[in-house]
Amino acid sequence: MEYDLIISGGTLIDGTGADAVKADLAVKNGKIERIGDLSQDSASETIDASGKIVTPGFIDLHTHLDAQIGWDPLMSSSSFHGVTTAMIGNCGVSFAPCSTENREYLAKLMESVEDISADAILDGLPWDWNSYGEYLDSIERLNPALNVVGLVGHSAVRFEAMGDKSMDEGQQANDQELEHMVQMVKQAVEEGAVGFSTSRFLQHLVPDGRCTPGTWADLRETKAMQEAVVEAGGTGGLYQSANDMATRFETELQMFRDGTEVGCQVLFSGGAGPQGDGGVSRWRDFMGEQNEGGRRLASICHTRPSGAFFGLAQLSPFVRTCESWKELMDLPTLEDRVEALRDPNKRAKLISDGIAAGDMQNFAHMLHPFGVTDTPDLDFDRKASLAQLAEAEGKDPVEVYVDRLLASEGKELFNFWMFGGALENQWKYMNLPDVVPMLGDAGAHVGFFTDTDSPTVLLSELTRKHGVYTLPDAVHRISGKSAQIIGLKERGELREGWHADINVIDYENLSTTHAQYVNDFPHNGGRFVVKGIGYEATIVSGQVVTRNGEYTGNRPGSVIRDFIRG
Repeated sequence: MEYDLIISGGTLIDGTGADAVKADLAVKNGKIERIGDLSQDSASETIDASGKIVTPGFIDLHTHLDAQIGWDPLMSSSSFHGVTTAMIGNCGVSFAPCSTENREYLAKLMESVEDISADAILDGLPWDWNSYGEYLDSIERLNPALNVVGLVGHSAVRFEAMGDKSMDEGQQANDQELEHMVQMVKQAVEEGAVGFSTSRFLQHLVPDGRCTPGTWADLRETKAMQEAVVEAGGTGGLYQSANDMATRFETELQMFRDGTEVGCQVLFSGGAGPQGDGGVSRWRDFMGEQNEGGRRLASICHTRPSGAFFGLAQLSPFVRTCESWKELMDLPTLEDRVEALRDPNKRAKLISDGIAAGDMQNFAHMLHPFGVTDTPDLDFDRKASLAQLAEAEGKDPVEVYVDRLLASEGKELFNFWMFGGALENQWKYMNLPDVVPMLGDAGAHVGFFTDTDSPTVLLSELTRKHGVYTLPDAVHRISGKSAQIIGLKERGELREGWHADINVIDYENLSTTHAQYVNDFPHNGGRFVVKGIGYEATIVSGQVVTRNGEYTGNRPGSVIRDFIRG
């Protein structure tokens, strides 16, 4: 039989968690036609996967590509790291439903929360929608390279119903406003939204400093949203949240209980802390209880410590407190900043001002330089924090920081371990049965840091080097299990008759690259981009989208609107 594509000689990790098997795989008309011995068959294209692994395409449950997809339908950097399906609209931030007069507000909200300029958003998207279904139609017309799944966001819905007061602490929806929100959510789900998202995270702020709409919603409102999702879409409809575990822990747990009891698949962003076991045993017990009797609760988490990148590219820890550092970072190019560092008098001033500010001494133990070798040093052995390096050299951390910036000609970045730095606890949390270790956050905080290499870090560092997972388990969590959480049909596993979303990976040489700051957004906006090494091919619906890290020009992605529901 003549196929469109044969992937021959590879080791198949099928996404179910089962052991690897050696087999060929054939694709025809966008589907996996046959798995087995295809040595006597032919195809229009053949990929020799000898010595490689073949996996399902990865499913990223947490992206903010809602804006970026407008001018970057290739959906980088996700597409550099084996992702074939991306869920947008997380954390309550979506661009629909939206009346025409509220477009600017939603753009400014995204600017404040996710560091993409409102001008870029307003000019870079077609804004030819009002309802959520019309928004999905518009995304489809952009011909994305990857598959897209969308959540309807609390911020859009609440602002549409309540206006400016939707952000006021203590302001709750009246019955009429709540009913308006319920109807908007139902309509969005009926028109193809996979579910509803909210943010209660107190650091998600709008430009005037208030928290995003939905942050202060009471349990009456959140339960009404959960019920709307299930009534419109069926049992298993998604309820995603970014939570305030610091000041409202018990309230957040009750919100999770409400969601699972009404029939939602609840999905939240989590992780482990540094004290004791970091809350792992507590979460193990709670998740176990919430997943009894057909109820559904899952968490996603970071695969490496995260929070910010410091360096000369974009962000400095001293800008807010030191005029000399502000002047340095105001210079227009990286080369200009390096040249300023070469001046002994300016360098001495920067060092003395940085030391006097006192900031670095407080968190040097949380700054880990990536180095300047071919691939970044993630320092999972915890031997090279800035504090450790300074102690070894007998210098102040600020001096070491400046020395390294100059030696690397401004190219080195320092990873701020704000989240997920208690590695043993974090790895135990990752191994809980209902945790997906991928919080890529693509399209978010684009000028501060990027975690879009999450699947590559998972497979290369946590799985291959540190044994946190077996390879079949790691692949299962970011493919088959993630597909089950969303309710994707015939995706997430390598099965005959299922969609041909596939990766061919040189596993032994898989790694992430250094992040680079580029200005490729509208109005010369900047962001961090990070590539993966070892992805021989990423295939969406049977078409090769990237080959060895380079785009082929194919954009076969679909906007998925139909899901498995009870």
